[in-house]
Amino acid sequence: MIDTLKFLSRSGLFLLDPEAAHGLSIKALKSGLVPSCAAPADPRLEQEIAGLTFANPIGMAAGYDKNAEVPEALLKIGFGFTEIGTVTPKPQPGNDKPRIFRLVEDQAVINRLGFNNEGHGAALARLQGCSRQALIGVNIGANKDSADRISDYVAGIRTFYPVARYFTANISSPNTPGLRDLQARESLAALLSAVLAARNEEATKSAKRIPVFLKIAPDLTEEGMDDIAAEVLAHNLDGLIVSNTTLARDGLKDQRQAREAGGLSGKPLFEKSTAVLARMRKRVGPALPIIGVGGVHSAETAAEKIRAGADLVQLYSCMVYEGPGLPSRIVRGLSELCDREQLASIRDIRDSRLGYWAARNA
Repeated sequence: MIDTLKFLSRSGLFLLDPEAAHGLSIKALKSGLVPSCAAPADPRLEQEIAGLTFANPIGMAAGYDKNAEVPEALLKIGFGFTEIGTVTPKPQPGNDKPRIFRLVEDQAVINRLGFNNEGHGAALARLQGCSRQALIGVNIGANKDSADRISDYVAGIRTFYPVARYFTANISSPNTPGLRDLQARESLAALLSAVLAARNEEATKSAKRIPVFLKIAPDLTEEGMDDIAAEVLAHNLDGLIVSNTTLARDGLKDQRQAREAGGLSGKPLFEKSTAVLARMRKRVGPALPIIGVGGVHSAETAAEKIRAGADLVQLYSCMVYEGPGLPSRIVRGLSELCDREQLASIRDIRDSRLGYWAARNA
């Protein structure tokens, strides 16, 4: 069944425009046409991170379920957690179409969506109907035309506090002009201060503390990584997500599509994102939770993110090529790795190749 789903997802959806295919996949999950195919529970894969218990370390990254339409359906196909958004206070259409491009030879995607979403109200209404036990994170961002972007992030914290299991402040998209400027040290300090103050106020009112993660770009200088690490540690942030899409186009086979503007994701992002992950782990030390994202397409690449310093792993673009059975295949593969290496926990391999990846010039 899983191999059939993979074949159908490639042969059928690839006949459609990428954005239309994405919409169709959401409808399929809503309708139940994609059967539940989660791998058996394995206590060796369970992780306790930032006060949360993850049944397995594989999550759906933000960007797929922007409007919180199918978070629980995604958990049923094998993900240990899922992240909705990026969601902004006001609805916005995003950038002009076409804005998603498949690079099939490279098993990559370029997008310049621009935070297209239905706004806080629509996502909140849907999340209020989800089980409080479902491990659903909320990725928050700022409207393109916002006069005060930091206030937009604060609004996200306050709006979704009753329903989010964790938050991600996304300052790493290349498709909203000026957004990545929030990674600069002074701007980041102001953002983290405001967002965490709002979280702490909501925690006092509700008697529950929701963790906040920061999602960063892979296109950072060494100085930029130094600044981010310093501010993250100074503000006692709950964790990092490394990384979003890249503006780089190195080594791509499809040079025609490579000329499209936007962020590149998929297999070609794996090395760059994993090297940045390891360098950030070196900077922040062993205690801070890190979620590794970028180019994960197999159990081995997921495991390599963990070896490079990740506690959890997210994926999205590679499902375009591998189909909806990918998360359960990865989870089963991690269980098999635990068998082969006689691991008590998948966490036992964390940082085992940290030095290798931190030294990579990717």
